[in-house]
Amino acid sequence: MTERPQVIIVGGGPVGVGLALDLGLRGVRCLVVERRAALSAVPKGQGLSQRTMEHAARWGVADQLRAARAMPEGHPIGQVTVYDNLLGEFWSAPPARELVQDYYAQANERLPQYRTEEVLRRRVAEVPGVELRLGWRATEVDQDDTGVRVTVTHDGGTEVLEADFVVGCDGGHSVVRERADIERSGTDWDELVALVVFRSPELHEALGRFPARSTYRVMHPDLQGYWMFFGRVDVGAEFFFHAPVPPGTTADGPEIVELLHRAAGFPFALEIDHVGFWDLRVQVAHRYRAGRAFIAGDAAHTHPPYGGFGLNNGLEDAANLGWKLAAALDGWGGDALLESYSLERQPVFRDVGEDIIGGWIRDDRAMLEKYRPEDDPEEFARAFEEAARGFGRRLRSFEPNYEGSPVVFGPPGGVSSAHGEHTFQARPGHHLPPRRLGSGRGVFEELGAGFTLLALDADDAGVAGFEEAARSLGVPLTVLRDAAAGELADYGTRLILVRPDQFVAWTGDTFPADPVRVLATATGTE
Repeated sequence: MTERPQVIIVGGGPVGVGLALDLGLRGVRCLVVERRAALSAVPKGQGLSQRTMEHAARWGVADQLRAARAMPEGHPIGQVTVYDNLLGEFWSAPPARELVQDYYAQANERLPQYRTEEVLRRRVAEVPGVELRLGWRATEVDQDDTGVRVTVTHDGGTEVLEADFVVGCDGGHSVVRERADIERSGTDWDELVALVVFRSPELHEALGRFPARSTYRVMHPDLQGYWMFFGRVDVGAEFFFHAPVPPGTTADGPEIVELLHRAAGFPFALEIDHVGFWDLRVQVAHRYRAGRAFIAGDAAHTHPPYGGFGLNNGLEDAANLGWKLAAALDGWGGDALLESYSLERQPVFRDVGEDIIGGWIRDDRAMLEKYRPEDDPEEFARAFEEAARGFGRRLRSFEPNYEGSPVVFGPPGGVSSAHGEHTFQARPGHHLPPRRLGSGRGVFEELGAGFTLLALDADDAGVAGFEEAARSLGVPLTVLRDAAAGELADYGTRLILVRPDQFVAWTGDTFPADPVRVLATATGTE
């Protein structure tokens, strides 16, 4: 990079490269420092949510991600829940993410994380002004009023990089978070969990008793609400497996195969490719910003890989932060806009870790303690089915929103949260639901890179006033004019100001008397 970067991103995993893509496509010069020279072959972080695929479409990689899947096109992505083991009498395969599909402009996808990273790296190499330095390690970060300095090492040499901002996407042991003195806390369940990657055509054949799915969760009373679960990497042979293990369990000990056979309910032939371990805990940073330093992804929040929340929330961090950094660097975003990143994102993941994941574990534990199939099979079957549908219920209410953000016109007393209701109504602080314009094209296909004013049956003078307010503040604004009819009537309002991250900043049926104030609030410059 010949020019000084504006943003240094420490960590070139999917969140770091996703942020670099978001910034680069907005014309921001950024440099990504990644200590790994090669990608890991461990197939973690496989599920990409509908919301993540909306980002992928905007970044120009949705088709490439779908083409990179390891499973056949059209193979169901959902989950089977089984009691005791995979041969158990009680099992259920209820709907999950498909329950909320209508509220997003893209369908979800599933592929190993290393394939996602391959696609993102190829795309970022095409974007001018973005440099990815592999094999470089950040060791120090400091800042003052003029910018940041990141000390990096490579092949025994040391270099100090300078930029306006630094973002730590460098995982649970983040150097950026530590140097910025950002505290974190959470719940530790004091459980060691194994991750096993293996191959077994025999297990694949045994799973034919169930409808085609991608993951198989085993509930067992001995696990106290924790799970054993198998996940497909492809269809036919490769799987991954998670389960709690006793302290001291080793990767090459007999316990691993015994555990796999216990969870399956029968011995089966397998070839193990990888065994790793992780601690069952939730950790959330108390804030995501310290001056010119920001954190995102696992640097900001870590939790068990239950429900696919980690990677997807990290990429949502990137989408939230990217446009705000670009706005500040371009001069039309204020410090309040930068501060809103932490105020919006931190409460969401706090709820994900403590209420959704923690609540899921507590609810399963309570059910297994209360009901046993040997006591009353019919009563147990009803309770088990209710527990199996728990993920779907949580997804229905998992509707991250920023109602309490200072840069949206949320309801009085609104708070930012992971909990909400999916609806087609356009609401300040909430993700804009996809609807079709009168032309038949989807709204998401027409949204601008900056703010978008969706003006339905709006008068020319009002639109002109909003456009003039945007020009006076230097805010990029796209205006979409249409009739308040058809699917657009579902929005329930005539005027919708949409942020660059597709969240609604303001709504109204009449134009505001002071559109400058609306835009100044939404950009943190009021």
